Amino acid sequence: MSVLSLQPKGLPPVPEQTVRTARAAFPKGSLPMRVRDHLASVFVDEPFAEAFGVRGAPGYSPGVLALVTVLQFAEDLTDRQAADAVRDRLSWKYAIGAELADAGFDHTVLPRFRVRLAGQGLERMVFDRLLEHCREAGLVAAGGKQRTDSTHVISAVRDLNRLELAGESVRAALEALAVAAPSWLAGRIDVVEFAERYGPRVDGWRMPSSQTKRERLAQVFGQDALALLTSAFQGEVGVSRVRPVPAMKPSRVWGRY
Repeated sequence: MSVLSLQPKGLPPVPEQTVRTARAAFPKGSLPMRVRDHLASVFVDEPFAEAFGVRGAPGYSPGVLALVTVLQFAEDLTDRQAADAVRDRLSWKYAIGAELADAGFDHTVLPRFRVRLAGQGLERMVFDRLLEHCREAGLVAAGGKQRTDSTHVISAVRDLNRLELAGESVRAALEALAVAAPSWLAGRIDVVEFAERYGPRVDGWRMPSSQTKRERLAQVFGQDALALLTSAFQGEVGVSRVRPVPAMKPSRVWGRY
């Protein structure tokens, strides 16, 4: 297991070219840009020191990853979509102080970061700092119900990723079956409906912001998975041609739920 060390630096300065390009594209600013301009002091590395070693290969700045997590939650993005935003969205590059040509990081960095925070009991820290800063700046009133529920933020991001993985599992199974047993598949699903639902990759969707709609979508993915698996275990064709398809293993289709 590799050991990552903390390099205490926080958000780097925004490169001059990134500033010029972002200001030209967004003369009135954007949410990620305003967060960077007004809340940069919240996203520093030192408070995360106990969650990281002091020896080993340098890891990504936890301050940067914390900011990405906040923006990710604000826009209802999965880890993959958030990593793509870091890579290809100008306002996010401005927010984290990245060069225009910066390739970002792999999306798996984000869940590992959350696990590390939770393991050290630090999941509340960045959001408490954010709230305190807003209070000091007069952006929220002291007391009341303004306290940020960071546990909710972390779990919401986690649930978005689980929903994405669930849909992708069904889509992968359908693609494999369309090659291995197209006639069998066509006789068991509504081809038009499933093509509309699973044609594009699920990781390219914008997930519903409503919890009710997310739960409904999870039910739809689950029902589709159950229907495929049930059919695969019935009849000679299912046994001989469908069940051997790797994507149809219950652990792959059902294991996401």
